[in-house]
Amino acid sequence: MIDLKKKLEEEIAALDIELRIDLPREISKARAHGDLSENAEYHAAKERQGIVNMRLGQLRARLRELSMVDMARIPRDRVGLGSKVTVLDLTKDEEITYSLVTSEDADVAAGRISTTSPIGRGLIGKRVGDTVKVQIPGGVRELEIVQLITIHDVTE
Repeated sequence: MIDLKKKLEEEIAALDIELRIDLPREISKARAHGDLSENAEYHAAKERQGIVNMRLGQLRARLRELSMVDMARIPRDRVGLGSKVTVLDLTKDEEITYSLVTSEDADVAAGRISTTSPIGRGLIGKRVGDTVKVQIPGGVRELEIVQLITIHDVTE
């Protein structure tokens, strides 16, 4: 979660520079070319300015939301945001390790699943030894939690 905050802050800083320095320079250069009604550079820069403004609003809102996450409310002995969980897929008889992350940080191929995904929702609040049945698009999977490292174990 700390990485996500840092990533958001870095993207905000880069977009802020683009919005305050780069785009005004481009718009100014395009204006110097004359007739704005047929000036593609001007229209492209103005469109980009709108997109950057919108993205900055989204990123700042997400950063505010993350700042309100109360670490004390994330359980120390159960699966929660930031947990690394090893499960035994009883259907396939194979172990899989998942890290539970926010939806922005999810990357299934890398084993990072969102807490709002079907598997993430099924695992939230469970302990080592618990078995859960999760409905996924491919059918029902039965998972047994065999190992758990919570966000508290990682940050302490």
